[in-house]
Amino acid sequence: MPSPKRFAKSRRPAIWSIDDALLRNKPLVKSKKQARGTRPAGRPDARKTQSDGRPRLDKPAREQPGRDVGAAPERQARRREEKWEKASSSVQVFMPARAGERPREAVPAILETSGEDGYRLLDTGAGLKLEQYGDIRVVRPEAQALWPRSLAEGEWERADAVFTGDADEDGAGRWRFPRGGLGETWPLRLLDIDFYGRFTAYRHVGVFPEQLVHWSWAAERIRARGGRPRVLNLFGYTGVASLVAASAGAEVTHVDASKKAIGWGRENQALAGMDDRPIRWICDDAMKFIEREQRRGNRYDIILADPPRFGRGPEGEIWQLFDHLPRMLDISRDLLAEDAIGLVLTAYSIRASFYSIHELMMETMRGRGGLVESGELIIRESSAARRALSTSLFSRWTQ
Repeated sequence: MPSPKRFAKSRRPAIWSIDDALLRNKPLVKSKKQARGTRPAGRPDARKTQSDGRPRLDKPAREQPGRDVGAAPERQARRREEKWEKASSSVQVFMPARAGERPREAVPAILETSGEDGYRLLDTGAGLKLEQYGDIRVVRPEAQALWPRSLAEGEWERADAVFTGDADEDGAGRWRFPRGGLGETWPLRLLDIDFYGRFTAYRHVGVFPEQLVHWSWAAERIRARGGRPRVLNLFGYTGVASLVAASAGAEVTHVDASKKAIGWGRENQALAGMDDRPIRWICDDAMKFIEREQRRGNRYDIILADPPRFGRGPEGEIWQLFDHLPRMLDISRDLLAEDAIGLVLTAYSIRASFYSIHELMMETMRGRGGLVESGELIIRESSAARRALSTSLFSRWTQ
């Protein structure tokens, strides 16, 4: 066993500088080679030399039919570069500190959707939720429904569509239609806007009804402002929020990285009879788009942001909520007009409390005055139990 002094010397820990690593935009983890103890350049490696000190010759690569041996180093270099890009893309970039007084705050705020003719939450329990979308009754997984169901089993058996598969929000699965086959899409109507519902492989149906409270708020503010306020809808999905804003009189810029979602939004615009309304449908990475808008000096009166936990842009750009959200909000602040109406953020993530995004919004809006409200969006059951289902976190700044 080595002496304590010798052991301490051999186990000397590496010292890492977090600030330096962030400034260089490098990941704060060692690569596999570093973790295994790669020797610094200039020092001999015993594994690369023979017993007499001469360098050991590498064995020639084994040739295989149909393979280009000479291209192996190039492929390895490309793989190393791809691994480095993947690791670098997850480096968290924090927002700069802003000066000025923090806005007024109101926490916790609970914004409730009780449903309307086009949507109702009928019952929840046992990890499931029973919903009514127009004429179609749907059963989907709901991990937060920890309690027992309140409606009779017969009410659940009347479902037209049941999603089976991964209970995770982003998990794939398939739909089962117990009462007969249904088409991929069907017409829906919320807040006097017609659009298409659609059975997707990720259990979504094209609309998030808990967002009705944000859409109603935006429509009221747009009508009260008058004129043609400019609205930016980031991660806009199928465009229902964009249609609600345009119907209220806004000029809307809708951004989403999915070509399929953009096509779906255009179909919704046609179904709603709003082809003449000023909506720009842009298929782009949200971060790249707002960075360009910042350089151009463009300004908006309302910004709606509904980012996912993880996503990819049209060119393979990576979005990580906890890595990129601070910078996204910081740029969004710069895109707000001097007399802006508000900035709305919704976050579907269980890794954070609403207080984390509340404090982030408070720091982002330093010096702009106004009010920051943060809390949860909930949907209230229409059954006699009247239980509330929490769906997401939100933070909203208003002038």
